Amino acid sequence: MPENSKTPGEKQPFKWTWLKLLAVVSTVFVYFFGLTIPLVGPDEPRYAQVAREMYERSDWITPTLGGFNWFEKPALLYWLEIAAYNIFGVSEFSARFGSALFGLGTIASLWILAKYRDRGAETNIDSGSGFGFADWTAVITASTIGIIVFSRGASFDIILTFPITAALTGFFVYERARDGRGRYSGLLGFYFFIGVSLLAKGLVGIVFPFAIAGVYYFIAWKFPNRTFLISVIWGTVISAAVAAVWYVPMYMTHGYAFIDEFIIQHHFQRFTSNKYFHPQPFYFFFWVLPLMTIPWLPFFLAAVWKAVRGFVSEPLYIGPETSESVQNGDRDYVRFALAWIIVPLAFFSFSGSKLPGYILPAVPGTILLTADLVFNFVRNRPRRAFVLQAVAAATFAIVVAATIFVVPGFADDDSVKTLIAAADSKGFAASKVVCLHVVSHNAEFYAAGRLIRANDGKLKKLLGPAEVRESAKAQNGTPLLVLVPIEYLHQVENAEYLNSTVIAANGELAIVAVTDRPS
Repeated sequence: MPENSKTPGEKQPFKWTWLKLLAVVSTVFVYFFGLTIPLVGPDEPRYAQVAREMYERSDWITPTLGGFNWFEKPALLYWLEIAAYNIFGVSEFSARFGSALFGLGTIASLWILAKYRDRGAETNIDSGSGFGFADWTAVITASTIGIIVFSRGASFDIILTFPITAALTGFFVYERARDGRGRYSGLLGFYFFIGVSLLAKGLVGIVFPFAIAGVYYFIAWKFPNRTFLISVIWGTVISAAVAAVWYVPMYMTHGYAFIDEFIIQHHFQRFTSNKYFHPQPFYFFFWVLPLMTIPWLPFFLAAVWKAVRGFVSEPLYIGPETSESVQNGDRDYVRFALAWIIVPLAFFSFSGSKLPGYILPAVPGTILLTADLVFNFVRNRPRRAFVLQAVAAATFAIVVAATIFVVPGFADDDSVKTLIAAADSKGFAASKVVCLHVVSHNAEFYAAGRLIRANDGKLKKLLGPAEVRESAKAQNGTPLLVLVPIEYLHQVENAEYLNSTVIAANGELAIVAVTDRPS
């Protein structure tokens, strides 16, 4: 039988089994490769340090930073980091290990979702390359730059994206399953992972899954059936029970202080104001989201155009040969993907605080649209399939090459790891560390326990050499290490009342050993 005429369920040639195995192994390799580079940005080192302090206290409940309560985020990322610290030791790899796992979980969830689309229908026929629709969905997910990048960072974005994706996969399974057991399994997954999402990043973890399901029902012009409506009662109990493993002991330990900082300040004030200094224009995510779909950006844009055009003017369909039931299923699938994009895009566009990673929960929706178009593009066209498989492989190769040759240099310039290590190697391992004209959150991890803080627990920022002298005097003769932007280095070197020795510098900062010079 010709390859492009296989029936669903027919055993594929042995070589395609090995091709899929190679794809899986390559994905796992890429997602865990190079996680040992220095922590970068303000968030990675802070989150890694919060987890380290919890780990050192054997405390799985209260997040702290520098010994002060740190209630910005829930505990799920910290738990993953603590678990990795216990297995691998405290390191950058351990800090990022959970994110890589959740990236792979996102891929697996979308593969399962794609398996439930039009089960037994034409989309299960392979594309002429040995890859069926679910396989192509997994390939596209694994090689989408937004998923790759945030799966390699010790931050909360992928930690939220995976459970939301898993929850919505459960919802989709409920919508498509043909037997009662499958439907209830889908609902159970929906509510369980909503609970996990609440542990990942707070209230948005319950808002997004319900809002996306609601928008899907609205644009599909359907009303939720009785089973789903009743499930909200028992399902919410499941979600609450999962989330309660952290929220209840946190409230019992810290009371209203937890509610005020975590709920009021870091939920409502972050959304409604620019209190945390991340302003961007309203349209910010309208260009950030498409960029996250690279290298599949052309297919995503074409898929959006096709979906919008079909939604407005004509039925969405796979092709003229498909049955009416499959056409209906395809329309619902596309509407579900659109709802998945619309909700996060609208929600965060109205937020007063915007960072690129916020929109990551919308990326799985873009992948579902993209996979639909890609599969139609390569279906029964082995040469096209080979080219797009090569695109995915090239993306992996570029990521690995960048991790080897480009990212380490950037990380060294952004991180203070090498600066602190240089100072320690010259006998300053016991010296306190302070920041001049800058706040280096990166030092939270690499100079842990040695940073000089203000009374509120925030890193102390000195504003001139006179303040450096006062801090140096307080060390009683022990040298003080000063992190200073290179453009301000002369202030320390030229101050007549300071003895200063420049130890090392990177592209942005220098570290200087300072003592007071008596008048």
